[in-house]
Amino acid sequence: MALRPVQVNMKALDASAVGRFWAEALGWSAYSPGVTTYVGPAGGLVWPDPVAVCVDVVPVPEPKTTTKNRVHLDLATTSAAHQAELVARLKALGATPADVGQGDVPWTVLADPEGNEFCVLEPREIYRDTGPIAAVVVDCADPRATARFWGEAIDWTPHEVTDDQAALRSAKGVGPYLEFIRAPGVKTVPDRVHLDLLPYPGDDQAAEVARLRALGATDLDLGQGDVPWTCLADPEGHEFCVLAPP
Repeated sequence: MALRPVQVNMKALDASAVGRFWAEALGWSAYSPGVTTYVGPAGGLVWPDPVAVCVDVVPVPEPKTTTKNRVHLDLATTSAAHQAELVARLKALGATPADVGQGDVPWTVLADPEGNEFCVLEPREIYRDTGPIAAVVVDCADPRATARFWGEAIDWTPHEVTDDQAALRSAKGVGPYLEFIRAPGVKTVPDRVHLDLLPYPGDDQAAEVARLRALGATDLDLGQGDVPWTCLADPEGHEFCVLAPP
């Protein structure tokens, strides 16, 4: 049994507007099949997409606080010129420069129109074939332990594990990396951005949830009520959901 990350769940006051921003940012399309706005590769809504980790923007009544998100996206570029062009285009779409204490670095830190931080990376060989999202990055206190949990939770392969950072990627060698970066501080507000996981066809959602609990996940009550997905938190408190198979 295993799970696969299928989307980055992002909360927003105006899900439609934020979804359009991310569709433009990633060169994808925005679809609104229901309450949420789903951002995925062009060609029609296919959920779950078997390759891409997409973005699902969910409307909520609360604005983002000034606290930095513990999960963010890194965007890939192919050259210095591409990085500069992408940063300029994103600013024209409503992104703003963000200071998260990064100092003098070769990447550019921005925030989307509702303040969700993200990075536009300088070109790196490791991300040349990831698609527009280079990595989903998670701040944590213990990258080794967090990567160990996620390595058991999902069917992705470890690529680098140190005391300061760790990375997983699909065993198929496609799509973004999932990276865990050592960062100070502890959780103080609910996560604005989190991963949604999906069982494979034929696998049992309840059995997967039980397996995650045995690995150290805890149940999470976000006021979700009676819904077909299960909300959990990893051992460091990062929220995630296990979706019901379609």
